[in-house]
Amino acid sequence: MRALCWHGKHDVRVDTCPDPKIVNPKDAILKVTATAICGSDLHLYDGVIPTLHHGDILGHEFMGEVVELGRDVDRSKINIGDRVVVPFTIACGQCHPCKTDLFAACDNTNPPPKADMMEALYGYSGAGLFGYSHMMGGYAGGQAEYVRVPFADVGPIKIPAGLNDEQVLFLSDIFPTGYQAAENCNIQPGDTIAIWGCGPVGQFAIKSAFLLGAERVIAIDHREARLDLARQAGAETLNFEKVKVNETLTELTGGRGPDACIDAVGLEAHGWAVDNVWDFAKETLKLTFDRPHVLREAILACKKGGTLSIPGVYGGILDKVPFGAAFGKGLTMKMGQTNMHKYLHPLLQLIQEGKIDPSYIISDRLSLEDAPKGYKMFHDEQDTVTKVIMRP
Repeated sequence: MRALCWHGKHDVRVDTCPDPKIVNPKDAILKVTATAICGSDLHLYDGVIPTLHHGDILGHEFMGEVVELGRDVDRSKINIGDRVVVPFTIACGQCHPCKTDLFAACDNTNPPPKADMMEALYGYSGAGLFGYSHMMGGYAGGQAEYVRVPFADVGPIKIPAGLNDEQVLFLSDIFPTGYQAAENCNIQPGDTIAIWGCGPVGQFAIKSAFLLGAERVIAIDHREARLDLARQAGAETLNFEKVKVNETLTELTGGRGPDACIDAVGLEAHGWAVDNVWDFAKETLKLTFDRPHVLREAILACKKGGTLSIPGVYGGILDKVPFGAAFGKGLTMKMGQTNMHKYLHPLLQLIQEGKIDPSYIISDRLSLEDAPKGYKMFHDEQDTVTKVIMRP
Protein backbone atom coordinates (compact mmCIF):
# COMPACT_ATOMS: atom_id res chain seq x y z
CA MET A 1 0.00 0.00 0.00
CA ARG A 2 0.97 3.67 -0.20
CA ALA A 3 1.46 5.57 3.06
CA LEU A 4 2.90 8.85 4.32
CA CYS A 5 6.08 8.11 6.28
CA TRP A 6 8.36 10.18 8.52
CA HIS A 7 12.06 10.28 7.63
CA GLY A 8 13.27 13.24 9.69
CA LYS A 9 12.61 16.88 10.41
CA HIS A 10 10.60 18.37 7.51
CA ASP A 11 11.10 15.13 5.57
CA VAL A 12 7.91 13.13 4.98
CA ARG A 13 7.42 10.90 1.94
CA VAL A 14 4.75 8.71 0.42
CA ASP A 15 6.30 5.25 0.40
CA THR A 16 5.18 1.78 -0.58
CA CYS A 17 4.68 -0.13 2.68
CA PRO A 18 3.43 -3.61 3.62
CA ASP A 19 -0.34 -3.88 3.91
CA PRO A 20 -1.50 -4.05 7.55
CA LYS A 21 -2.59 -7.43 8.91
CA ILE A 22 -4.76 -8.62 11.76
CA VAL A 23 -2.41 -8.95 14.75
CA ASN A 24 -4.91 -9.32 17.59
CA PRO A 25 -8.34 -11.01 17.33
CA LYS A 26 -9.97 -7.68 18.30
CA ASP A 27 -8.39 -5.84 15.32
CA ALA A 28 -10.01 -4.44 12.20
CA ILE A 29 -8.47 -3.43 8.89
CA LEU A 30 -9.87 -0.25 7.31
CA LYS A 31 -9.65 0.96 3.76
CA VAL A 32 -9.08 4.67 4.38
CA THR A 33 -11.48 6.99 2.52
CA ALA A 34 -10.40 10.32 4.06
CA THR A 35 -7.62 11.52 6.32
CA ALA A 36 -6.36 14.91 7.50
CA ILE A 37 -3.25 16.68 8.70
CA CYS A 38 -3.62 17.81 12.30
CA GLY A 39 -1.89 20.78 13.87
CA SER A 40 -0.22 18.38 16.28
CA ASP A 41 1.21 16.49 13.28
CA LEU A 42 3.32 19.59 12.71
CA HIS A 43 5.11 18.89 16.00
CA LEU A 44 6.24 15.60 14.40
CA TYR A 45 7.10 17.39 11.17
CA ASP A 46 9.21 19.89 13.15
CA GLY A 47 11.01 17.07 14.95
CA VAL A 48 10.09 18.13 18.48
CA ILE A 49 8.40 14.87 19.54
CA PRO A 50 10.93 12.12 20.35
CA THR A 51 10.92 8.38 19.58
CA LEU A 52 9.87 8.62 15.94
CA HIS A 53 11.63 6.12 13.69
CA HIS A 54 12.45 6.44 10.01
CA GLY A 55 9.57 4.99 8.03
CA ASP A 56 6.89 5.42 10.72
CA ILE A 57 3.47 5.95 9.15
CA LEU A 58 1.87 9.21 10.29
CA GLY A 59 -1.71 10.34 10.72
CA HIS A 60 -4.31 10.12 13.47
CA GLU A 61 -7.34 11.76 11.85
CA PHE A 62 -8.93 9.26 9.48
CA MET A 63 -12.02 7.30 8.55
CA GLY A 64 -12.82 4.51 6.17
CA GLU A 65 -14.59 1.25 5.30
CA VAL A 66 -14.12 -1.92 7.33
CA VAL A 67 -12.65 -4.60 5.05
CA GLU A 68 -11.46 -7.24 7.56
CA LEU A 69 -12.22 -8.15 11.19
CA GLY A 70 -10.49 -10.29 13.80
CA ARG A 71 -12.37 -13.31 15.09
CA ASP A 72 -13.21 -11.78 18.51
CA VAL A 73 -14.64 -8.48 17.29
CA ASP A 74 -18.27 -8.01 18.35
CA ARG A 75 -20.14 -8.00 15.03
CA SER A 76 -23.16 -6.33 16.65
CA LYS A 77 -21.03 -3.20 17.05
CA ILE A 78 -18.99 -3.17 13.84
CA ASN A 79 -19.04 -5.29 10.71
CA ILE A 80 -17.37 -5.63 7.34
CA GLY A 81 -18.63 -2.94 4.98
CA ASP A 82 -19.38 -0.43 7.76
CA ARG A 83 -18.26 3.14 7.21
CA VAL A 84 -16.60 4.35 10.41
CA VAL A 85 -14.69 7.23 11.97
CA VAL A 86 -11.84 6.15 14.24
CA PRO A 87 -10.91 8.11 17.40
CA PHE A 88 -7.23 9.01 17.52
CA THR A 89 -6.83 7.67 21.06
CA ILE A 90 -6.81 3.87 21.30
CA ALA A 91 -8.71 2.47 24.29
CA CYS A 92 -9.49 -1.05 25.48
CA GLY A 93 -12.79 -0.15 27.15
CA GLN A 94 -12.15 -2.50 30.10
CA CYS A 95 -9.47 -0.98 32.35
CA HIS A 96 -10.18 1.35 35.28
CA PRO A 97 -9.49 4.60 33.36
CA CYS A 98 -11.73 3.48 30.47
CA LYS A 99 -14.54 2.50 32.83
CA THR A 100 -14.38 5.99 34.36
CA ASP A 101 -14.50 7.74 30.94
CA LEU A 102 -10.75 8.49 30.99
CA PHE A 103 -10.23 6.73 27.67
CA ALA A 104 -7.13 8.82 26.87
CA ALA A 105 -5.44 7.28 29.92
CA CYS A 106 -6.13 3.65 28.97
CA ASP A 107 -3.84 1.25 30.83
CA ASN A 108 -3.69 -1.40 28.13
CA THR A 109 -2.90 0.29 24.80
CA ASN A 110 0.48 1.81 25.60
CA PRO A 111 3.16 -0.16 27.45
CA PRO A 112 4.98 1.48 30.39
CA PRO A 113 7.91 3.71 29.40
CA LYS A 114 11.17 1.89 28.88
CA ALA A 115 14.25 2.72 30.91
CA ASP A 116 15.04 5.50 28.46
CA MET A 117 16.08 8.98 29.59
CA MET A 118 14.16 10.79 26.86
CA GLU A 119 10.95 8.93 27.60
CA ALA A 120 11.46 9.39 31.33
CA LEU A 121 11.87 13.14 30.85
CA TYR A 122 8.75 13.38 28.73
CA GLY A 123 6.89 11.17 31.18
CA TYR A 124 4.08 10.18 28.82
CA SER A 125 1.77 7.55 30.32
CA GLY A 126 -1.47 7.93 28.38
CA ALA A 127 -3.25 5.71 25.89
CA GLY A 128 -1.75 4.67 22.60
CA LEU A 129 -2.21 7.07 19.70
CA PHE A 130 -2.27 6.38 15.99
CA GLY A 131 0.79 7.63 14.09
CA TYR A 132 2.34 9.57 16.95
CA SER A 133 5.71 8.07 17.90
CA HIS A 134 6.76 5.02 19.85
CA MET A 135 6.36 6.90 23.11
CA MET A 136 2.64 6.81 22.32
CA GLY A 137 2.61 3.12 21.48
CA GLY A 138 4.22 3.00 18.05
CA TYR A 139 0.96 2.40 16.18
CA ALA A 140 0.96 2.96 12.43
CA GLY A 141 -1.15 5.95 11.42
CA GLY A 142 -3.97 6.46 8.98
CA GLN A 143 -2.40 8.70 6.33
CA ALA A 144 -2.35 5.57 4.23
CA GLU A 145 -4.49 3.42 1.97
CA TYR A 146 -5.15 0.92 4.78
CA VAL A 147 -4.76 0.92 8.56
CA ARG A 148 -5.00 -1.59 11.40
CA VAL A 149 -7.41 -0.53 14.16
CA PRO A 150 -7.01 -2.28 17.56
CA PHE A 151 -10.04 -2.80 19.83
CA ALA A 152 -12.24 -2.29 16.79
CA ASP A 153 -15.52 -2.79 18.65
CA VAL A 154 -14.62 -0.16 21.27
CA GLY A 155 -13.50 2.95 19.38
CA PRO A 156 -14.80 3.31 15.82
CA ILE A 157 -18.23 4.87 15.34
CA LYS A 158 -20.52 3.86 12.46
CA ILE A 159 -21.60 6.73 10.22
CA PRO A 160 -25.19 6.74 8.98
CA ALA A 161 -26.10 7.24 5.34
CA GLY A 162 -26.69 10.83 4.33
CA LEU A 163 -23.56 12.30 5.91
CA ASN A 164 -20.49 12.75 3.71
CA ASP A 165 -16.91 12.13 4.83
CA GLU A 166 -16.11 15.82 5.21
CA GLN A 167 -18.97 16.36 7.67
CA VAL A 168 -17.80 13.61 10.04
CA LEU A 169 -14.03 13.19 9.53
CA PHE A 170 -13.16 15.61 12.32
CA LEU A 171 -14.95 13.44 14.87
CA SER A 172 -11.61 11.60 14.76
CA ASP A 173 -9.91 14.35 16.78
CA ILE A 174 -10.30 18.10 16.45
CA PHE A 175 -14.06 18.49 16.97
CA PRO A 176 -14.11 16.42 20.21
CA THR A 177 -10.83 18.02 21.28
CA GLY A 178 -12.25 21.51 20.91
CA TYR A 179 -15.46 20.44 22.62
CA GLN A 180 -13.69 18.85 25.60
CA ALA A 181 -11.55 21.98 25.92
CA ALA A 182 -14.71 24.08 26.22
CA GLU A 183 -16.47 21.58 28.47
CA ASN A 184 -13.45 21.62 30.81
CA CYS A 185 -14.10 25.33 31.34
CA ASN A 186 -17.30 24.57 33.28
CA ILE A 187 -19.03 27.36 31.37
CA GLN A 188 -21.79 29.20 33.20
CA PRO A 189 -24.36 31.62 31.69
CA GLY A 190 -22.71 34.98 31.05
CA ASP A 191 -19.15 33.65 31.04
CA THR A 192 -16.35 35.13 28.95
CA ILE A 193 -13.88 32.61 27.53
CA ALA A 194 -10.47 33.58 26.11
CA ILE A 195 -8.94 31.19 23.59
CA TRP A 196 -5.30 31.31 22.47
CA GLY A 197 -4.86 29.84 19.00
CA CYS A 198 -7.33 29.99 16.11
CA GLY A 199 -6.20 26.86 14.34
CA PRO A 200 -8.65 23.99 13.84
CA VAL A 201 -8.86 23.00 17.54
CA GLY A 202 -9.23 26.64 18.55
CA GLN A 203 -12.02 27.10 15.99
CA PHE A 204 -13.95 24.14 17.38
CA ALA A 205 -13.33 25.37 20.92
CA ILE A 206 -14.95 28.68 19.90
CA LYS A 207 -17.97 26.91 18.40
CA SER A 208 -18.23 24.60 21.40
CA ALA A 209 -17.97 27.41 23.96
CA PHE A 210 -20.98 29.08 22.38
CA LEU A 211 -22.85 25.74 22.18
CA LEU A 212 -22.21 25.30 25.91
CA GLY A 213 -23.57 28.73 26.80
CA ALA A 214 -20.68 31.22 26.81
CA GLU A 215 -21.81 34.83 26.37
CA ARG A 216 -18.49 36.05 24.94
CA VAL A 217 -15.49 34.37 23.35
CA ILE A 218 -12.27 36.31 22.80
CA ALA A 219 -9.92 34.60 20.32
CA ILE A 220 -6.18 35.37 20.12
CA ASP A 221 -3.90 34.71 17.15
CA HIS A 222 -1.87 36.60 14.55
CA ARG A 223 -3.05 34.89 11.38
CA GLU A 224 -5.71 37.11 9.83
CA ALA A 225 -7.45 34.31 7.93
CA ARG A 226 -7.86 32.38 11.18
CA LEU A 227 -9.01 35.48 13.04
CA ASP A 228 -11.59 36.00 10.27
CA LEU A 229 -12.92 32.47 10.82
CA ALA A 230 -13.14 33.17 14.54
CA ARG A 231 -15.13 36.36 13.91
CA GLN A 232 -17.48 34.46 11.60
CA ALA A 233 -18.14 32.09 14.51
CA GLY A 234 -19.08 35.04 16.72
CA ALA A 235 -15.83 35.61 18.60
CA GLU A 236 -14.16 38.91 19.36
CA THR A 237 -10.54 38.77 18.22
CA LEU A 238 -7.12 40.02 19.28
CA ASN A 239 -4.03 40.01 17.08
CA PHE A 240 -1.17 39.46 19.51
CA GLU A 241 1.24 41.26 17.18
CA LYS A 242 -0.83 44.45 17.47
CA VAL A 243 -1.98 44.55 21.10
CA LYS A 244 -0.70 43.67 24.56
CA VAL A 245 -2.85 40.63 25.15
CA ASN A 246 -3.13 40.58 28.93
CA GLU A 247 -3.70 44.32 29.23
CA THR A 248 -6.40 44.18 26.56
CA LEU A 249 -8.13 41.18 28.15
CA THR A 250 -8.16 43.01 31.47
CA GLU A 251 -9.79 46.02 29.83
CA LEU A 252 -12.33 43.91 27.94
CA THR A 253 -13.43 42.14 31.12
CA GLY A 254 -13.76 45.17 33.37
CA GLY A 255 -10.54 44.46 35.24
CA ARG A 256 -11.49 40.93 36.30
CA GLY A 257 -10.06 38.72 33.56
CA PRO A 258 -11.75 35.98 31.53
CA ASP A 259 -13.76 33.40 33.46
CA ALA A 260 -11.79 30.66 31.73
CA CYS A 261 -8.85 30.49 29.36
CA ILE A 262 -8.09 27.85 26.73
CA ASP A 263 -4.54 27.18 25.51
CA ALA A 264 -5.13 25.67 22.06
CA VAL A 265 -1.50 26.24 21.01
CA GLY A 266 0.83 24.04 23.05
CA LEU A 267 4.53 23.40 22.94
CA GLU A 268 5.50 25.42 19.84
CA ALA A 269 3.98 28.71 20.96
CA HIS A 270 5.17 31.92 19.32
CA GLY A 271 5.33 35.31 20.95
CA TRP A 272 7.33 38.46 21.23
CA ALA A 273 8.23 38.57 24.91
CA VAL A 274 11.86 38.41 26.06
CA ASP A 275 11.08 35.13 27.83
CA ASN A 276 10.07 33.60 24.54
CA VAL A 277 13.51 34.33 23.04
CA TRP A 278 15.01 32.37 25.91
CA ASP A 279 12.48 29.56 25.31
CA PHE A 280 13.78 29.19 21.74
CA ALA A 281 17.41 29.26 22.90
CA LYS A 282 16.91 26.72 25.68
CA GLU A 283 14.95 24.45 23.37
CA THR A 284 17.77 24.54 20.82
CA LEU A 285 20.28 23.61 23.53
CA LYS A 286 17.92 20.87 24.83
CA LEU A 287 17.78 22.57 28.23
CA THR A 288 13.99 22.52 27.93
CA PHE A 289 11.54 20.91 25.55
CA ASP A 290 8.47 23.15 25.27
CA ARG A 291 7.78 26.86 24.85
CA PRO A 292 5.12 27.86 27.40
CA HIS A 293 4.58 31.45 26.24
CA VAL A 294 0.81 31.00 25.84
CA LEU A 295 0.52 29.06 29.08
CA ARG A 296 2.18 31.91 30.95
CA GLU A 297 -0.14 34.49 29.41
CA ALA A 298 -3.24 32.44 30.15
CA ILE A 299 -2.30 31.94 33.81
CA LEU A 300 -1.72 35.66 34.25
CA ALA A 301 -4.89 36.62 32.35
CA CYS A 302 -7.41 34.29 33.97
CA LYS A 303 -9.66 35.64 36.70
CA LYS A 304 -9.26 34.58 40.33
CA GLY A 305 -10.95 31.24 40.82
CA GLY A 306 -11.09 30.72 37.06
CA THR A 307 -10.28 27.69 34.94
CA LEU A 308 -7.40 27.05 32.57
CA SER A 309 -8.15 24.40 29.94
CA ILE A 310 -5.20 23.01 27.97
CA PRO A 311 -5.93 21.00 24.82
CA GLY A 312 -2.67 22.20 23.21
CA VAL A 313 -0.06 19.43 23.12
CA TYR A 314 2.86 19.63 25.56
CA GLY A 315 5.56 17.03 25.25
CA GLY A 316 7.98 17.34 28.11
CA ILE A 317 9.57 19.82 30.49
CA LEU A 318 8.38 23.40 30.99
CA ASP A 319 10.46 26.25 32.38
CA LYS A 320 9.55 29.64 33.86
CA VAL A 321 5.85 28.95 34.42
CA PRO A 322 4.27 31.40 36.92
CA PHE A 323 2.87 28.64 39.07
CA GLY A 324 2.74 30.95 42.08
CA ALA A 325 0.22 33.10 40.22
CA ALA A 326 -1.89 30.03 39.45
CA PHE A 327 -1.72 29.02 43.11
CA GLY A 328 -2.46 32.51 44.40
CA LYS A 329 -5.45 32.91 42.09
CA GLY A 330 -6.84 29.51 43.00
CA LEU A 331 -7.00 28.43 39.36
CA THR A 332 -8.33 25.07 38.26
CA MET A 333 -6.27 23.45 35.49
CA LYS A 334 -7.76 20.76 33.27
CA MET A 335 -5.73 19.20 30.49
CA GLY A 336 -4.81 16.08 28.59
CA GLN A 337 -5.53 14.12 25.45
CA THR A 338 -9.20 14.00 24.57
CA ASN A 339 -11.35 11.23 26.00
CA MET A 340 -12.67 10.70 22.50
CA HIS A 341 -15.03 7.79 23.07
CA LYS A 342 -17.10 9.89 25.48
CA TYR A 343 -17.96 12.46 22.82
CA LEU A 344 -18.39 10.60 19.53
CA HIS A 345 -22.10 9.82 19.74
CA PRO A 346 -23.31 13.16 21.17
CA LEU A 347 -21.24 15.17 18.68
CA LEU A 348 -22.38 13.00 15.77
CA GLN A 349 -25.92 13.82 16.87
CA LEU A 350 -25.15 17.55 16.74
CA ILE A 351 -23.95 17.09 13.15
CA GLN A 352 -27.06 15.07 12.23
CA GLU A 353 -29.29 17.78 13.73
CA GLY A 354 -27.57 20.45 11.65
CA LYS A 355 -26.29 22.36 14.69
CA ILE A 356 -22.76 22.28 13.30
CA ASP A 357 -21.11 21.29 10.02
CA PRO A 358 -17.42 20.73 10.82
CA SER A 359 -16.43 20.80 7.15
CA TYR A 360 -16.38 24.62 7.22
CA ILE A 361 -12.80 24.47 8.49
CA ILE A 362 -11.42 22.76 5.34
CA SER A 363 -9.27 24.97 3.12
CA ASP A 364 -7.44 22.41 0.94
CA ARG A 365 -8.22 18.99 -0.54
CA LEU A 366 -5.39 16.82 -1.86
CA SER A 367 -4.62 13.25 -2.84
CA LEU A 368 -2.54 11.11 -0.48
CA GLU A 369 0.29 11.26 -3.02
CA ASP A 370 0.43 15.01 -2.42
CA ALA A 371 0.75 14.61 1.37
CA PRO A 372 4.30 16.04 1.55
CA LYS A 373 3.04 19.14 -0.26
CA GLY A 374 0.14 19.30 2.20
CA TYR A 375 2.45 19.23 5.22
CA LYS A 376 4.62 22.00 3.78
CA MET A 377 1.54 24.11 2.96
CA PHE A 378 0.05 23.66 6.41
CA HIS A 379 3.38 24.47 8.03
CA ASP A 380 4.40 27.44 5.88
CA GLU A 381 1.14 29.03 4.70
CA GLN A 382 -0.94 29.40 7.84
CA ASP A 383 -2.29 32.74 6.68
CA THR A 384 -4.36 30.89 4.12
CA VAL A 385 -4.29 27.17 4.96
CA THR A 386 -6.60 26.21 7.84
CA LYS A 387 -7.13 22.46 7.31
CA VAL A 388 -5.83 19.96 4.76
CA ILE A 389 -7.70 16.74 4.00
CA MET A 390 -6.44 13.96 1.76
CA ARG A 391 -7.97 10.99 -0.04
CA PRO A 392 -5.96 7.85 -0.90
